Amino acid sequence: MKELIIISGKGGTGKTSITACFAALAKNKVMADCDVDAADLHLILEPRVKLREDFAGGKAASINEDSCTECGKCLEVCRFDAISDDFVVDKISCEGCGVCVYFCPEKAIDFQENTSGEWFISETRFGPMVHARLGIAQENSGKLVTLVRHQARLIAEKEGKDLIIVDGAPGIGCPVISSITGADCVLVVTEPSLSGVHDMERVVSLAAHFGIKTLICVNKFDINPGMTREIEAYCRIKGLGFIGRIHFDTIVTEAMVHRKTVIEYSDGVVTKEIRNIWENIIGFLESP
Repeated sequence: MKELIIISGKGGTGKTSITACFAALAKNKVMADCDVDAADLHLILEPRVKLREDFAGGKAASINEDSCTECGKCLEVCRFDAISDDFVVDKISCEGCGVCVYFCPEKAIDFQENTSGEWFISETRFGPMVHARLGIAQENSGKLVTLVRHQARLIAEKEGKDLIIVDGAPGIGCPVISSITGADCVLVVTEPSLSGVHDMERVVSLAAHFGIKTLICVNKFDINPGMTREIEAYCRIKGLGFIGRIHFDTIVTEAMVHRKTVIEYSDGVVTKEIRNIWENIIGFLESP
């Protein structure tokens, strides 16, 4: 079993659209959407939920009115101003640090796990998919990403799947680290812009830190061919696998509006380019 993670240094590079295309092209696989802070792979794959579970990430304080003597110690130690003058905890402002619980002389503050999202096992037209939704202003997305990947692996093992395709989070933060650790291969989708190149370099360094085989493709390469050539030169210098370019084409957006991958919607240039990139990825995954 192989695990392919599709990531990007920044949002808006086309990572999820390309991941959906791979889901259409790959055989005998499981999909996982690990961009839990802003999940949108489901918009194209239209999953039918088979299992729904709550996700508890972190803890939140609550003051027991019967035990509280209103001594004010919690107000004094809370650095997030999460406790009002009438000793009520604001669930949005509370960071779950537990300082108020530790210092309360009356032990009047409960510290319970906070339900901060949901995760799902679904069926799509391309096979099983594990995905999740984090609540508004909730944290511990890295923990939720780990859970999603673990469930996808369990399904792959149970059903004898050869491949797990993961739509990872953008950036280089905790959700990305949770997405890529232990993976067989990372595909970085970038765009030929200053911000795209800068953020690509950061995420490439992150993957190198974990010793993960890294591939690069440039989406919308024709909006800046000169910078695309710079990206290719960077890949040669760093020993990265540059596996293809994709033209800018509004047909991709048109396909998304119809809730389809461009692979299903069109047989044009972009579709051929993505097919070629997928063939290159298969070659890298099968190589020692």
